[in-house]
Formats: sequence, C-alpha cells, structure tokens
Amino acid sequence: MELNKDINQFDIPLAKRIYLKNPNSILLKKLLIFSPFLIFIFSIATLRLIRNIELDPLENLKFQVERNHDGRILGHLPYNEIAKEKLVLIEPNIEVHIDMRDSLLKMREEAKNDGIYLVLLSGYRSINLQNDIFYSLKSLRNQEAAERARVSAPPGYSEHSTGFAIDIGDATQRETDFETDFENTDAFRWLTKNAAKFHFKLSFNKDNKYIDYEPWHWRYEGSIEALKVFESSRRIIN
Repeated sequence: MELNKDINQFDIPLAKRIYLKNPNSILLKKLLIFSPFLIFIFSIATLRLIRNIELDPLENLKFQVERNHDGRILGHLPYNEIAKEKLVLIEPNIEVHIDMRDSLLKMREEAKNDGIYLVLLSGYRSINLQNDIFYSLKSLRNQEAAERARVSAPPGYSEHSTGFAIDIGDATQRETDFETDFENTDAFRWLTKNAAKFHFKLSFNKDNKYIDYEPWHWRYEGSIEALKVFESSRRIIN
C-alpha cells in the first residue's frame, strides 16, 4: 500500500501532440486532397483527344457519304424506268419518250437540210436489257464492275431507261458508231453547234470524272418531266 501511495505522488505529464506549420506539408496535403479531381479532369481530356483522333477518319467518311447522298453507283445516278405508255416508236427497234419525239425528228431534219445525216443508234432501254448489256459484256470482256461502269451504266442507273436519252451516229462514218472518234465527224460538230436549239445536251463530256467521254450520247431536257428527271445530274460537281 505504501508503495502505491508513493507512486501516486509523482505527477507524470501526458504526451502532447504538436503540429508544425510547414508550408511544404500544407501544399502536399492539398495536393493529396485534390489529386482525385485532377486525375479525373486529366482522364477526360485524354479521352476526348483520343476520341477526336479516332473520329477524324469517320468524319471524312461521313462527308463522302453526304456528298454521295444522290445515290450514285460507280459514278452513275439512279433513274426510274419510264412507263410504257409514254414511249413512241420512231424507227424500227428505237423507242423514245413522247415528249422528245418531235424535237428529235426536227433536229434530224434540220441537220439533213445542212447536208448532215444523223443516224439514231439507240433510244429507250429497259432495265432488263441494261442488265444484260452490263453484266454480259462485263463477263465477256473480263472486266471488273468499276471498269465496266466507265462505259456502261448498271441496270437502274442508265439515262436510256428514262426514254430521254438517244445515241447518235454519222451516216457517212458508221465506223465511229459508239466510238470517241465520233467527235471528229461532221455530225458531232453539227450537234455541238445546234443541239441546244432542240433542247439536247451531251451527257458525258470529257470533264466527267466518273464516266468515260461519250460524244454520241445525248439527252433531252425540253420538258418539265425531263428537267425533273435530270435535276440531280445538273447539281453534281464533277
């Protein structure tokens, strides 16, 4: 008991915790507190950067799709097949849209009066016939689709299906039928000077980047229906 009493007489001080106000430690503490937020901000910025890099090709692709919203296939625009009741026969095996018959025949007659003899080679073609022309000749000539499309439209994409397209040759130089050499004939030179008077226009000129030059292929734009049919092609920037 005496021993315990003696021990209690001693006043043993308690340990006291002292905080040092070190500026560096305060800064470190703040960094530790805000580090999750900073990491989050950095992560968001990094993800956005990566996303933008990945989307650049997609944006370019989207731009190309938007440019091709007209529905082109291998450079050719889509055309509906004309109703049979709107077709008229102007020569054996050659039918055209009734709207362009008179202008076409007048143009041929005026050319004849000038000593130029135009030959009508091909007018309306059904989609089924265009199918045979495109795929049969493609196979026969061992051509890929893109190569064949340079000189022949896929079915459903030919101006001939509208009845407003006509292929023209020179009666005095039949060897130039469906050939680019047709541009060297008197018939082509006459058409270049006079076709617009009869509302005809060359469809595929030398500046067309999708389809090969076809000096024999002309289309009619002398009626409201024809203008509606070819509106898209006039808006294309070649």
